[in-house]
Amino acid sequence: MTLFKHPALYSRLLDNATNINSSLLSSFYKHLDDEDNKRTHFFEDRYENIYISSEKIPEKSLILHAAIETASEILDMDSSELQAGLWFNAMQPGHSTTAHRHDDYDELLSAVYYVKVPENSGELILTVNNFTTHVTPQEGMMVFFPADMVHAVTENKSRDMRLSLGINIGPKAEDD
Repeated sequence: MTLFKHPALYSRLLDNATNINSSLLSSFYKHLDDEDNKRTHFFEDRYENIYISSEKIPEKSLILHAAIETASEILDMDSSELQAGLWFNAMQPGHSTTAHRHDDYDELLSAVYYVKVPENSGELILTVNNFTTHVTPQEGMMVFFPADMVHAVTENKSRDMRLSLGINIGPKAEDD
């Protein structure tokens, strides 16, 4: 018999998410086409990662702070020892995200924060060994999982864009 261990998954709902998400969404649309935005991971006719500076969207700092504080509890580390980076992921109808993981560098945890979640806009699929977990997102939810866990997002079958923030959390660089 094979023993399957359930991966360590954590979630939380952000306080005041409705107001924060409204501001994030408004600022995202306002700055989406700015020339100085960085875009990476071009798959299936879209950039999966859109980086918009914190100067343009100061509400990102609230998400980063919540991510670091939660990661501190999960990892049993002082929050001053951690840093996080984030990016927007806009999934239009018909889009999905292929299976991948975030253990290229020194990431300790990955997370996703949901800004806008239309009904039927896709589920987060997390897989370790032969065990798969489906997470149905909701606005204001933040889900944490090990950075080396394979994850994907099913097709957005709604008629509207789904917006989330991808987050990687790792140790603070010694020179910071």
